Amino acid sequence: MIEVEDVAVSLGGVAVLDGVDLSVRSGEFVALVGPNGAGKTTLIRAINGVRPPDRGTIRLDGESTSELSSRAVSRRVATVPQDTHVGFSFRAEQIVEMGRTPHRSRLDWGGHDDPVEQALERTETAALRDRTVDELSGGERQRVLLARALAQETPALVLDEPTASLDINHQLRVLSLVTALTADGKTAVAAIHDLNLAARFCDRLAVLSDGEIQATGPPRAVLNTPAVETAFDTATAVTRDPVTGDPVVTAMDRGAAETADCRVHVAGGGQPAAATVRSLWTADIEPSVGPVAENSITARLAAALEIDVVTTPPFAALSRLRLPRPFNWPKPQTPL
Repeated sequence: MIEVEDVAVSLGGVAVLDGVDLSVRSGEFVALVGPNGAGKTTLIRAINGVRPPDRGTIRLDGESTSELSSRAVSRRVATVPQDTHVGFSFRAEQIVEMGRTPHRSRLDWGGHDDPVEQALERTETAALRDRTVDELSGGERQRVLLARALAQETPALVLDEPTASLDINHQLRVLSLVTALTADGKTAVAAIHDLNLAARFCDRLAVLSDGEIQATGPPRAVLNTPAVETAFDTATAVTRDPVTGDPVVTAMDRGAAETADCRVHVAGGGQPAAATVRSLWTADIEPSVGPVAENSITARLAAALEIDVVTTPPFAALSRLRLPRPFNWPKPQTPL
């Protein structure tokens, strides 16, 4: 379990974190989301002991990191850093073996641990074991560093942008692996820029902005709050992925198009109608929509943008449809 209480950190005299509170239970995967410079990396470094907080307390399984040695902290939390650079040309297997350092004495470096083999297998890096790190791509190095963290065998894991250098396939594999680890009881906290990946794989999101946690909770609940738009300073639309059912966030650049002082009603369905609604909304014109089929792409988009919409069952007759307010507009004075 990871507990962060009233944590404050300043760098170069500038407050980066101020009064951060966060609790992550065993078996839980929490994503730190927020804009660049929000303090996500600083919070991870505070949790793993690299940058002790100026104020507040961080506990790992009930023990304050300020009262633990660096070796003791390393036995409780492992880190996958954002920077994959390694200063020397170690072989990948040697990098993974370094994860065993907190568990070994100075003289105990002759054997080969099973956790190293297991970590190589789980991260699909066994084939890279004899290659030096400077021969690996950024994504391969990222997976090797994840293997090192797994070999460390800690109850908690913190990851700083673990998918930043990975292709789509390995993004899914890495986050699926972290999800599996939490299912086995491990605690995981990750800084993730991709809101859609975070929503798909994480149990909770913590929105970090201006050095504070602005909102925390299940992805679907957090993404539908103003905290996300405020943190990223952009309008968003939250819809549902038709395949996975997970929430999907789309950034909307409002005011980027020409605007007009008028009311617009969109009748029609399918992708053309949805595209029209999106174009009007980004131009700061809030249209009304309908009638459209329930759960259609246009209906879902209108609901996500909180636009007035009339829905009907698929293939329903429209001859007796009664439009509710504000759809019963006065007839225009001049024909359209």
